[in-house]
Amino acid sequence: MIASLALLLAGLICLFFGGNWLVRGASNLALSFGVSVLMIALTFVAIGTSMPELLVSVQAALAGKSDLAIGNVIGSNIANIGLILGATGLIAPLSVKAILLRREIPVMIAFTLAAVALTLDGGIDRLDGSLLLFAFVGFNAVFYRLAKREQGERERIVADLDEKPPRESGRAREFCLLLLGILALVLGSRMMVDGAVNLARMVGISELVIAITLVAFGTSLPELAASLSAAYHGETDLAIGNIVGSNIANLLLILGLTAFVQPIAVRRAEVMLEFLVMIAFAVLLLPFLRRQVLGRRQSALLLSAYIVFILYSVATDSISPLPN
Repeated sequence: MIASLALLLAGLICLFFGGNWLVRGASNLALSFGVSVLMIALTFVAIGTSMPELLVSVQAALAGKSDLAIGNVIGSNIANIGLILGATGLIAPLSVKAILLRREIPVMIAFTLAAVALTLDGGIDRLDGSLLLFAFVGFNAVFYRLAKREQGERERIVADLDEKPPRESGRAREFCLLLLGILALVLGSRMMVDGAVNLARMVGISELVIAITLVAFGTSLPELAASLSAAYHGETDLAIGNIVGSNIANLLLILGLTAFVQPIAVRRAEVMLEFLVMIAFAVLLLPFLRRQVLGRRQSALLLSAYIVFILYSVATDSISPLPN
């Protein structure tokens, strides 16, 4: 018990420092290269903060624990929107660029529906995993080309404002700071996951519910730390782009690579509610962001819905536990 609590505390410390390092490094790198913070958030930062999900899901699949592998992805995507956007928006209302609403959020919803559709035959095999990985590469290639097209306009604006980006000599330092932040987030989340899972198993919670609640929460802590730190520093593009990018990375890269390494069996009758909740949270972003801002009232609603979902999952599991 004491060792598990110590892991939780050490993980929180790593997450605090890691989130600050990541936000500072990503913001300065984006400015030095003349690209938007949103581009960095949707790609490099999103992939980096999704590494805990990848490690947990691959390890679970190789160990034959499909519930843990698929539950981690589902729960992480729900937590990213309900918990992280909800908590972040309570700290500071998040303004959203129209381009994010018009392009990336609908793409995230489409990938969510596609990933669920792949489970209709009872699992995600290596062919499905290959398709998801191909879609991830294609998405990033298209997004990179669009971002490069928009870069020229940004450079013109910076020149008109007579702003000077950071010197190239400082890029190596900021890149190291970014990597250090990601490593601290991965290490911190891993320690928190281990501590939380050990505590949950002491009270007899099933692996599927552990995956959807505690493990998903733990592996989403890098996104939480990064988004909270970004909101605190006024980098709302980084806060929201990190969440959208992480959800896409979870569905395509994490789920795809996990299934490619080891096919995942999906007991749809037992995770159908979780699938529907994941889709619902993704769709909820559209009406909330129509005015290009996620205010405190909407954030409170997202956070409340997430808390209700977690309480319901734990309560129903305690009444009728699923087999391990």
